[in-house]
Amino acid sequence: MAVATPSLSSHRPDLSGEDGAASRTVLHTVRVEFGDCDPAGIVWFPNFFRWIDAALHNFFTQCGVPPWYEVEARTGVLGTPLVDTKCRFVNSASFGDLLDIHVQVTEWRHKSFVVRYRVLRGQGEAAMRVMECEEVRIFAARRPPGEGASKNGNGIRAVSIPEDIRQLCT
Repeated sequence: MAVATPSLSSHRPDLSGEDGAASRTVLHTVRVEFGDCDPAGIVWFPNFFRWIDAALHNFFTQCGVPPWYEVEARTGVLGTPLVDTKCRFVNSASFGDLLDIHVQVTEWRHKSFVVRYRVLRGQGEAAMRVMECEEVRIFAARRPPGEGASKNGNGIRAVSIPEDIRQLCT
């Protein structure tokens, strides 16, 4: 099955935050491949979640956050699992479309953050909104043995966001 291939990404300041403060927006572009579409010829909706997850990983990379295995070795933080999501599909996308995924953290909390995605097709004034999504994610670390871990030992817990990561991403 063909997958969407990411193109070059960049980060740009975005001064359109709701509180008027500057916040970083990272652009991640994917090309819709034939295998990303359903029999009706439009993108099968789970692919959008795969792409926005990749776009968030790209956001952290573009902000200068090291790979999660390095972060885990240094801080114990193993990643940012999803705990809540809300999305709205506005227009469809099809084979061959280039989709620009704009990623912006709109709120930093103690152990979690809110990230907003805007998926657009086309550029400039002609850009068409395809999807909007908002997620809440936590910074997570492994639970110590005997502290509520699952039977296979894969329990995680929310932990404070490392200040250096917060600074890199704002």
